[in-house]
Amino acid sequence: MSRKILDFYREFSMYTNPGLHEGALKKLPNDIRKIGNLVRNSLVHRTTLAAGNIGTNADKKFGDMEKMPWYRQSEDDILTTASAMLAELYRRDKRGFISNRNVKDKLVLTCRFTAVLMASILKSKGIPCRVRAGHAPYFDMGRLGNVSADHWINQYWNSKEKRWVTIDVDGSWSMDENFDAYDIPDGKFDFPAGAWLNIRSGKDDANRFWHAKPERGLIVVAWSLFYDFHCLMNDEVIYAHVPEPATYVKFESLSQSELNEIDNLARLMQKPDENFRKLQKTWNTNRSFRLLKGGLL
Repeated sequence: MSRKILDFYREFSMYTNPGLHEGALKKLPNDIRKIGNLVRNSLVHRTTLAAGNIGTNADKKFGDMEKMPWYRQSEDDILTTASAMLAELYRRDKRGFISNRNVKDKLVLTCRFTAVLMASILKSKGIPCRVRAGHAPYFDMGRLGNVSADHWINQYWNSKEKRWVTIDVDGSWSMDENFDAYDIPDGKFDFPAGAWLNIRSGKDDANRFWHAKPERGLIVVAWSLFYDFHCLMNDEVIYAHVPEPATYVKFESLSQSELNEIDNLARLMQKPDENFRKLQKTWNTNRSFRLLKGGLL
């Protein structure tokens, strides 16, 4: 792996920048699993908050939801950056990352935010880390059946083994399959570049892919593809923001040439390190893939 690429993933983005808390993050344990457990113990997923003490939280490992104040809601739209999450985490309990955080003091955030927070910690320690977006088929989705659900995870560079290690901190306590969430085997996570190309070539079923909007089909893979592209460029955008080709208004009317252009992006993303320079060139020149829509954008 080139030093340029590793240095790039050591850099903070405006989302992963820890701000005034960088020093505190450097003092956290160096063991990836221990860091992940501290992060996971600091957060409650909005679906857990809504479901209460059933399902994956029947043993109350995420905390007793009956002790959560009745007015608490998802904070995804409020705490969009690592610096905001950290500031609120320390405001609620000045001890910060602790194993016995009261449930009322936990942040209510989903997977993208867990991954951003994890990346912020590892980058603070000088460990190359990147957020990745895609779909996870290893959760029990109940009535939805066997779907691959939209999900955000991390990859960090293991300097001893000289490889990217794929980890899922958010899902580590609630997976429906027996493999290590801190070293996910190849093929267990559906990265969107491969999913997009497989669907386009008829090798996979678009309806296997689900998004929490809720929505199914090729458009949700398009969302994940562009989320993942931005993540690979150290720009971990929020859920509401996608480039114009992935918006409802534009997606259904994409021309064949526009679809082919997305195909080409997906091919590059299948080997992001090998194609790093080409991906950066696309990032720096392609307005339709970079400029976002959503909210006031």
